[in-house]
Amino acid sequence: MSQKICIIGPAYPLRGGLASFNERLAYAYQAKGNKVKLYTFSLQYPSIFFPGKTQFSEDPAPKDLNIEVCINSVNPLNWISVGRKINKENFDLIIVRFWIPFMGPSLGTILRQINRNSKTKIVGLIDNIIPHEKRIGDTVLAQYFVNAVDGFVVMSRAVAQEMQQFIKQQKVNYVPHPIYDIYGDILPQDQAKEKLQLNKAERHILFFGFIRAYKGLDLLIKAMSHERVKALGVKLIVAGEYYDQQEKYESLIQKLDLADKIILHTQFISNEEVGNYFSATDLVVQPYKTATQSGISQIAYHFEKPMVVTNVGGLPEIVDHNKNGYVVPVQAEDIAKAIADFFKLNKSSEFTKGVKEKKKEFSWSNFMNAIDKL
Repeated sequence: MSQKICIIGPAYPLRGGLASFNERLAYAYQAKGNKVKLYTFSLQYPSIFFPGKTQFSEDPAPKDLNIEVCINSVNPLNWISVGRKINKENFDLIIVRFWIPFMGPSLGTILRQINRNSKTKIVGLIDNIIPHEKRIGDTVLAQYFVNAVDGFVVMSRAVAQEMQQFIKQQKVNYVPHPIYDIYGDILPQDQAKEKLQLNKAERHILFFGFIRAYKGLDLLIKAMSHERVKALGVKLIVAGEYYDQQEKYESLIQKLDLADKIILHTQFISNEEVGNYFSATDLVVQPYKTATQSGISQIAYHFEKPMVVTNVGGLPEIVDHNKNGYVVPVQAEDIAKAIADFFKLNKSSEFTKGVKEKKKEFSWSNFMNAIDKL
């Protein structure tokens, strides 16, 4: 039966993985015959709190999506007016994205303006309930949001466990992060390398996404200095904008004499460029120090690339060790060992086959079913 659905959270003209996910979810619901509207932020973060260069996308607007830009994250009067506006729409289902406690007051207040009835249900889609980079007051802000929601969908069992300290009677459904299939088709590897001006004869590993302290790029750089990796002649591509101190990483590269082993593309990677990086690489490495789930893994699955992930949060839930990738301790030595094992033992064909099989589990239909069950 067709429903009228509201998605609240980042969307165009905002950029990044959350916006891309919400837009892809909207398309999935529309493909099932539902009517969908997205409400996004006119002000997501005050500039003082935003570590990147810009919050806004330079990509074309997504086609055939109804997106209203209206939420101001720091204006309480706006929260009330937006909540009342959404309430008047009389939606069957409201899906609210939550990823950082800072958004608790705005989203929680918006939801409190919506009349509860036998028709409208509010589902929280939780990326993180306890943030990677903790601040005083996080728990209070997150609790304010949680108390305004009927039920929750999480994308890692680690977050499902953390939710238990916040919920009362609400139900929490776990379903893995679905495939990010919005970045185009897989390109022939040589063609992708040519687009990125890479040496076609060389092999590459990829670190992709915003560079933040918890993502462990420093561990991967140190892994590249191990003799077993240096002997391979493999190059590391770092593709993503610095959200941490640039000097810290580039000084480490110089200190370890790795300038000729690491290719820095440290700008924001547009949607149309994403496929070039994943198609060009042989192995995706996520050396995270903490994690819940990661959209990077699901881009890797779409482009059928094996992975090295660290044994933190929900990452081990989606990579089968020694079948489609490696799950390793949070140590540079162990990351280096996995990289060397992959290339020395020529695991590419075997692991790619495992990736193709595993990716079948991560459908958008399964994800929507988890929401519907609430």
